[in-house]
Amino acid sequence: MPNIQQLEDLTTQVRRDILRMVHKVNSGHPGGSLGCAEFFVTLYQDIMETKDSFDMNGIGEDLFFLSNGHISPVYYSVLARSGYFPVEELNTFRLIDSRLQGHPTTHEGLPGIRIASGSLGQGMSVAIGAAEAKKLNEDVKLVYSLHGDGELQEGQNWEAIMYAAGNKIDNLISTIDVNGQQIDGSTDNVLPMGNLKAKFEAFGWLVVKIENGNDVESILSGMAKAKSLSGNGKPVCVLLQTVMGNGVDFMMHTHAWHGKAPNDEQLATGLAQNAETLGDY
Repeated sequence: MPNIQQLEDLTTQVRRDILRMVHKVNSGHPGGSLGCAEFFVTLYQDIMETKDSFDMNGIGEDLFFLSNGHISPVYYSVLARSGYFPVEELNTFRLIDSRLQGHPTTHEGLPGIRIASGSLGQGMSVAIGAAEAKKLNEDVKLVYSLHGDGELQEGQNWEAIMYAAGNKIDNLISTIDVNGQQIDGSTDNVLPMGNLKAKFEAFGWLVVKIENGNDVESILSGMAKAKSLSGNGKPVCVLLQTVMGNGVDFMMHTHAWHGKAPNDEQLATGLAQNAETLGDY
């Protein structure tokens, strides 16, 4: 199991991967990807219990579903750096015939990808279905999912949230990336989300708040608590408070980099703030 410094070093390298991938094709979503880098690294390196080889059934191992699929750069980087496919393949991000499309898809057979995602609001339903399948199979492993806070403006989420509690889907841990930003501005300006903790609790969920979602130790502690709450008859929600664009100063605290690629000068600035730790692809 990696130590804290190793997790932080990997996070820094993942940020470099994100910047370089999006810059190369002048397309992609760096803001949310950078904001979730620590979460993905800890999830795949420490939190989840997975098998050495990937198969779509996922029997006897924890599963993860990304609902806000536009943050594919961080997903691809962490999968590659975790051994799911060659790191060099990150060079093909968003190219024609690449397995690394802008939004994750399954028909290319990319190891680690279990669903096509990017049509927002659908990941919760898929995760619940997988969690129910595990219960039917008497599989004690957990299902994890990640969602954007702005994504919760999609109504299907709340039907699924109500269903999960009503059917005691207590092997599900759904994390909400609470960065307060979405493509058209702040969530408060587009459509205020209100008190998410109170909302999820009113729907019958247990809620864990991670105040610093860009700190590895805080994530490890918070996710350990979430895991300890599973199996108690209620699904678990983790409210992960992050900073969009974290680690690159001019991308932080703004929606402007939700779906915008850095130019050459901006790339150089971003990379200068994130020293190469494990070697660029």
